[in-house]
Amino acid sequence: MTDGADATKVEWNDWGRQAFETAERTGKPVLLALVTSWAEECAEMDETTYAEPRIAANINDGFVPVRVDADRHPRVRERYNMGGFPSTVFLTPSGDILTGATLLGVDGFRGILDSVRETWDSKGEAAGSKPRAVRDETPPAGEIDDRIEEHMIEQLLGAYDDEFGGWGTDAKFPMPRTIEFALVRARDQATRTLEAVQTHLLDTYDGGFYRVARNRNWGAARREKLLDENAAIIRAFAHGYRYTGDETYREAAESGVEYLTTTLWTGDAFAASQGGDEEYFTLDPTAREDADSPPVDETILADRNGLAIDGLLQYVAYTDDDRAREYARRAREHVVETLVDDGEVTHFIADDETGESGLLLDQARLLTGLTTSWEVLGEPGPAVEVADWTLDTLKADSGEFHDGPVSDVALLDTPLSPLDTNVNTAQALLDLALLTGDTRYEAAAREAIEAFAGAADRMGVEVAEFASAAARLQSPQVIEVGTEAGSDLHRAALRLADHETVVAPRASERAGAAAETPDGTARLVVDGDEQGTADSPEALESLLVE
Repeated sequence: MTDGADATKVEWNDWGRQAFETAERTGKPVLLALVTSWAEECAEMDETTYAEPRIAANINDGFVPVRVDADRHPRVRERYNMGGFPSTVFLTPSGDILTGATLLGVDGFRGILDSVRETWDSKGEAAGSKPRAVRDETPPAGEIDDRIEEHMIEQLLGAYDDEFGGWGTDAKFPMPRTIEFALVRARDQATRTLEAVQTHLLDTYDGGFYRVARNRNWGAARREKLLDENAAIIRAFAHGYRYTGDETYREAAESGVEYLTTTLWTGDAFAASQGGDEEYFTLDPTAREDADSPPVDETILADRNGLAIDGLLQYVAYTDDDRAREYARRAREHVVETLVDDGEVTHFIADDETGESGLLLDQARLLTGLTTSWEVLGEPGPAVEVADWTLDTLKADSGEFHDGPVSDVALLDTPLSPLDTNVNTAQALLDLALLTGDTRYEAAAREAIEAFAGAADRMGVEVAEFASAAARLQSPQVIEVGTEAGSDLHRAALRLADHETVVAPRASERAGAAAETPDGTARLVVDGDEQGTADSPEALESLLVE
């Protein structure tokens, strides 16, 4: 439960079976407040609507109020998010949705309370409905072919904003994975978007990147800074630097690294987010010196730290930056030691709460960080164990992955198969297959992408990573390096390979594919076939150019 609850007069319950059993026993609907520590609107609603005594009394008397931190409970967020935070959702005791909204002022909340009570009293459980994500059946399967990538390139061209950069004509999100897809397919779009992100979303004083711009011209930024989004943007700028050599991209990535390793560093790993206090972030630098900076949520989330490890080490691959390397390694060791047990990842552990274990979000994104650690540092950690647990526990018969173990609380009794997290999983499994030489992981990655391929012609630019994964699976590329990580040849391979190619140092006995490569030699393998070898950075560059 977030600290903002203290500002309210509502008698909040924690998420769990007990709250819904109380609702069933008392015949009351549930009021779910889905909040985050970083959204100013959540604090606003706490300090106004929920602090109003008559509204609070009405809630306490007529509803079972449940408050959920959306970052700590991603599966609740996936099922009940109304499109922003706070999400104010009224539920039946079985967990179906009666109605919902986002931020509600005092007058609007009074009206919705009366409406919900009237509906509940007249119709009861029959008034509830399930969101589309829960109603949808197995995603449409299909074959992986060239058309998937071609369609996404068409989507890039159709959605690109020629005037301001980025994709879309309303609010502008950075879309770092879309930038990465475009870097090798529509580079001008990618670089112009990186420039817009750097100009409008980079905090040049405190470092880090704001979450989104409200306007088409990248104006009116929302000022919150989230670890996962910052990590992904660092990675995109690092790749932009690799392709263009533009120092401003390296500097933008470096600013993000500085922010993660100072403001978001807890002493053990990376904090989840920093609040978006508009008043603070619009002060000039001198005034900021004397002001209190917005609070940081120091929860160490496994998924976000996995992406931070990945983003920092992608930057290390091109720059050999010691600071980024050291902090990525320290975060990895802490997360592995405290949140991983025989391959099963726990979302977080805090003084007041322990998160769920075995969520696909955590398994996939930590695996991403571990495979990148293997590529860049030669340090795989429990990558194989995490992958094997995921395959054994979360893989559906139809090939896709479920978002977590089934729970008997409300709509968590129905597993979901979110597209974006399945793509994350497939990308990480393909990386692992190329690092280990174990074809099981490539086969699982292929099945996960095929499980959604029937809908590929309906996908937009926001899921461009799906097309990237499909393209990689058609022609998997790896540079097997017959040296330990950190050698001149290994470092050259990291700098020269495109970002969709895996670099496999001889990290351990599990790296079977790399063991076939002679000592001191790099071997380019495409779709299982050797394309050539090189015994020096210069020779490797010539091989890759050819």
